[in-house]
Parts: sequence; structure tokens; C-alpha cells
Amino acid sequence: MAAGLKTVILLSFVLAVGFLLIILSCALWQNWLPLLVALTFVLAPVPNALFSHCGSDDISSSYESSAPVDLGRFITATFVVTGFALPIVLAHSNIIDSRACAMSIAGGGLVYTTIMAYSAAFSQEESEYD
Repeated sequence: MAAGLKTVILLSFVLAVGFLLIILSCALWQNWLPLLVALTFVLAPVPNALFSHCGSDDISSSYESSAPVDLGRFITATFVVTGFALPIVLAHSNIIDSRACAMSIAGGGLVYTTIMAYSAAFSQEESEYD
């Protein structure tokens, strides 16, 4: 196991900073709509994780992917784009402050990056002998 305790501590610190930025973007300007960004970034990896094991067989080569895997990637990309675009749309329509938009995007990016880094650091690679 290449990832250890230091990795877990670093990832938890970055995740806490990301959630802190999102909550501060809501609390400082008394508008709780940027909290939806946290929800979209937390839900973003779920379709990719669910569909990643669908349609994999030993015959197909590694560069080919199946339709369920592509669907999971598409839904994940939709969540990620929504997480970045929603604060921009809300700030453009003057529902939230532009500084809240920037904090929400930065915090959401940290949350999603942390989730992806955790899944990459602790992924179990299948060996031929398992």
C-alpha cells in the first residue's frame, strides 16, 4: 500500500478547507444557494464509480470502453460542469455575490480534487493472479 497516514491527513485537510470555503461562501453573504455546489461535487464521482465495472470483459482491449462506462463518465462530467457553472450563473443573475461565486468554485474544486486524489491513491489494482 503506497498511500499511508500522511496521505490521509493531507487529503482530509484539503477536503476540510474545501468545505470551509463553500460554507463561508454561504455564511458571509447570508445566501445558502452556493451549498448546492458541495452536493454536486460530492455526487460527481458516484456515476463513474458505479459504471466503471460494467461491461468489462477480457476480450476487449484496454483502449476500448463500453457504453455503460461512457455513460458514467458523461454523467460525472455533467455533475462537474454543473458544479462550476452553477455559481457563475447565480452570480451573473445577481442571486449570489461574485466573491461568494469565487469561493464556492474554489471550494468545490478542492472537494472534487480531493475525492479524485483519494480514489487514485487508494485504488486497488487487480493483478493477473487474483
